[in-house]
Amino acid sequence: MKVHAALARATSSVSPMSLLLASIDWAGHLASSPGKRLDLANLALEQNRRLVRYVRELAVALPDSPARECIEPLAHDRRFAADEWHHWPFNLMHQSFLLADEWWQAATHGVPGVSRHHENVVSFSARQLLDFFSPGNYLATNPLVVKRTTEQGGANLWRGLVNALDDLERLATGHPPAGAEDFAVGRNVAVTPGKVVLKNRLMELIQYSPTTAKVHPEPVLIVPAWIMKYYILDLSPHNSLVKYLVDQGHTVFCISWKNPGASESDLDMEAYVQSGFHAALAAVNAIVPDRKVHAAGYCLGGTLLSIANAAMARDGDERLASMTLFAAQTDFTEPGELALFIDESEVSLLEAQMAETGYLTAGQMAGAFQLLRSYDLLWSRMVGEYLMGERAPMNDLMAWNADATRMPARMHTQYLRLLFLNDDLSEGRYPVGGKPVALSDIDTPIFCVGTVTDHVAPWRSVYKLHYLIPAEITFVLTSGGHNAGIVSEPGRPRRHFQILERRAGGNYVSPDDWLAIAPQHEGSWWPQWLAWLKARSTEPLAPPALGAPQSGYPILDDAPGQYVREK
Repeated sequence: MKVHAALARATSSVSPMSLLLASIDWAGHLASSPGKRLDLANLALEQNRRLVRYVRELAVALPDSPARECIEPLAHDRRFAADEWHHWPFNLMHQSFLLADEWWQAATHGVPGVSRHHENVVSFSARQLLDFFSPGNYLATNPLVVKRTTEQGGANLWRGLVNALDDLERLATGHPPAGAEDFAVGRNVAVTPGKVVLKNRLMELIQYSPTTAKVHPEPVLIVPAWIMKYYILDLSPHNSLVKYLVDQGHTVFCISWKNPGASESDLDMEAYVQSGFHAALAAVNAIVPDRKVHAAGYCLGGTLLSIANAAMARDGDERLASMTLFAAQTDFTEPGELALFIDESEVSLLEAQMAETGYLTAGQMAGAFQLLRSYDLLWSRMVGEYLMGERAPMNDLMAWNADATRMPARMHTQYLRLLFLNDDLSEGRYPVGGKPVALSDIDTPIFCVGTVTDHVAPWRSVYKLHYLIPAEITFVLTSGGHNAGIVSEPGRPRRHFQILERRAGGNYVSPDDWLAIAPQHEGSWWPQWLAWLKARSTEPLAPPALGAPQSGYPILDDAPGQYVREK
């Protein structure tokens, strides 16, 4: 165990054995596949001919009649979009790089006999290595940097050095990235007024103060993920989903999870169900008695809510009026690129490291997400801040993202093994209270949101809910990613979504067919959810009091409470 823990520290919890096995699987099968090797050799020859033809055309091309490029970047690849990349010699550099990328994509895909997981690992590793050598990442081979350096006499490089030294100091001292200090919890983010009405070892429950004379009787209970701090749903006042709900006449409760340390290492998934969701639901029932509850879960909080709802259905508990899921998976057979970091070898390394610390560090989580979006989160930032000398402006969502949390060791092991590795939830094996639950038992109406460019919970994986639960499902596919697609307030430009309802017991429609038939709308999906909740609520009446001291839920603190402030 200690050897594994030391290895995990040395490799940033990336298993060398996992990479080695994937490489052996790929190389061995490629070596025994002469047809695939011949295809790759032919592709290399064909690429060489294209490149030679391109160089010849460059030699005779007039300034106003550039040579036709031999390869176009993929639609989502913005690295070489600037005009400067189409001038000599940078046009040849970026075209050569794109050809190399094309060849390695072909080389790492479609090799007969290679397992899908190993294929994905090798392809991802090759892409990371290629990204490292992209001409856009270096001073001498990036025309935009060369131009800026010439124009400013190197002042940009001096500013970049200052930025790099500042970032290194912040990293060494554990301080947040530059600009994050402008967004302080309780000062200008997480400022929707409310009170903490419950606090236990695992979470605080916030009840928000009403802003309307009447409210819908059925309260809304929000269950955020504990891999993030809850206030992504209560950022600045203009983009706070919590404030939006309150201002539209809803009584809103939200769980704020504790940022766990070594003393919380024994917390498991069952604790999050019982001391988290069920404790919060009991408090809501006491403060707003005799009313069913609209429950909403985000990411892992949505998975937890699905587990709890299935257990309630199994046990005949009918306290929920509806269930809303934001970018939450219930089937983990195709969880996207995050699965690259989850196999038996990787999990065993993480378990060994967590056995020493008692938790998964925030840095380990952030590192995995940076690799998944290396261009957006790593290389483009380094070029912009260190070579161009321009600090990227900080916003509330970026500051929230830097305010990371830890994960209890026992819970994280169960989460990875029971959900990711074994897929126990969708297959009816996941235990709650010692007995398995089945998602097919859920009969509450469901509002489910997926996001188009989600790297954490791919929308097609989220969509699998349609064949797991026969209940009524209203599915929304919105533009944006895992975070920006959910924080999508009305009035925000360039937002659109598709929405379609599947009635209870209705036939299954494949994701591709759904895309073809679901109506598309411009703007935010928030008003659609509001209308959906209203249709499943009764007539408004006077708002309930904050807390219920007579039932054991006194007001303990002002929102946002103390747990959200813990580092």
